[in-house]
Amino acid sequence: MSEPSRPRRLLPIFVGAAVAGLVAGAVAVYVMGSGDGNGNVAAKADCAGALAAAERAAPHAKGQVAAFRIATEPRSLADLAFTAPDGTPVTLASLGDRVSLVNVWATWCVPCREEMPTLDRLQAVLGGERFAVVPINIDNTERARAFLADIGVKDLPLYSEVSGKFFQTLKNAGLALGLPTTLLVDGKGCEIGILEGPAEWDSDDAKALIRAAAGV
Repeated sequence: MSEPSRPRRLLPIFVGAAVAGLVAGAVAVYVMGSGDGNGNVAAKADCAGALAAAERAAPHAKGQVAAFRIATEPRSLADLAFTAPDGTPVTLASLGDRVSLVNVWATWCVPCREEMPTLDRLQAVLGGERFAVVPINIDNTERARAFLADIGVKDLPLYSEVSGKFFQTLKNAGLALGLPTTLLVDGKGCEIGILEGPAEWDSDDAKALIRAAAGV
């Protein structure tokens, strides 16, 4: 009878460790870029607009984007850094005063490859001053560039972050388990919502959600 009891003893330990890790990760994101202990206060002040956008988007998280998780607490991802198409360093907060759909992907990820044309079509339809698709490749920039050329992408820029820090930060915060992971953030780099896994981003459901959040 001793063998069946082992999983029951280990389960609370595992769950407790997992919860502790998620809490620690969430705190790390809330206070990112702030060492003075005021990160939570800053997040609440800066991210009020993102929460309002999340409320507008919430009724549209259905159908093809039913897995989209609406943000319910202020979370600043402003300092997450990566590289722009021209090679300059950027952060989520420096993307401009518009809503961005940040798609984290890799060339070896089959679902990432399959959804990329839908992101390209979404950018063609809704991209502009108030909204943009921001695909961030995390494995190999040259392979990513070749892949986008092979599938005939016309409207997507190529951002990159191949050190692994961007994706690892999301994982540590409990925001990502695998690829693709897609974040919707406002112009201050605050979370509006997140979807883990692929989606039909050019579907009517997805466009309705983004239009509601971005006001486009």
